[in-house]
Amino acid sequence: MNWDVIERELELRTSRSSGAGGQHVNKTESRVELVLDIDASQGLSRRERDNLRFHLGNRIDGQGRLSVTDQSDRSQHTNRKRALAALRQLIERGIRNPPKKREAGAFKANGRKRLEKKKRRGEVKAGRGKVRW
Repeated sequence: MNWDVIERELELRTSRSSGAGGQHVNKTESRVELVLDIDASQGLSRRERDNLRFHLGNRIDGQGRLSVTDQSDRSQHTNRKRALAALRQLIERGIRNPPKKREAGAFKANGRKRLEKKKRRGEVKAGRGKVRW
């Protein structure tokens, strides 16, 4: 992952924030949305793109874009910093390799224990028969 290249490829959108804040909210565009087109990104390798799709499939839209929004502060500058940090953390978590699949099946020790228990149970039942003198 080449973060410098990714930062240059980001699309920055601003809009008016929602929530409390009085007149300040109504006249400033402090909400920041960062959008990264994963398919067109030169900062990600093919493997990293595939891993992002695997881990962050629900966060990627139909056009292959990953977006992060922040509107927690009154300052657009602070929201931009937070959104960048969140996007970077999201990408770093998303490019890790998918977990390897384990072969399913019972453990050998469990099979042995089951057979031993079955044998003991059979001996108990055999001992319940008529006693012959």
